[in-house]
Amino acid sequence: MSDPSIFTPETARAALNAILEALEQEDNAVKINEAKVGAGNDMLKVMQYVFPLIVQVEMDVIKKFGFTDNREGIIQFTQLIVSLEKEDDIVADLHSQVRGYYLPPVTISNDMGL
Repeated sequence: MSDPSIFTPETARAALNAILEALEQEDNAVKINEAKVGAGNDMLKVMQYVFPLIVQVEMDVIKKFGFTDNREGIIQFTQLIVSLEKEDDIVADLHSQVRGYYLPPVTISNDMGL
């Protein structure tokens, strides 16, 4: 993306929604589910087999929003999303949904009695 200033929260929402829709398409969903089953609870295998599938789907989508479909494009996209999610709860929620495809939910305990 040549001009990050045109990447607004609304554009971020549209891109993240498009990514979520692409992840739910049958062919992608089947591949991702097979990779998750193969990885089981092994986080290393999740990062080895599931994460690349998610990134490929993301790269296919973000090129429609002006990003390059390569490593630099996905890094730039992610950096912009992370900066926008600090000021936009909807962007944060959508990004969390995307991350939920490859990261397990994390619960933080308020119990200080360790």
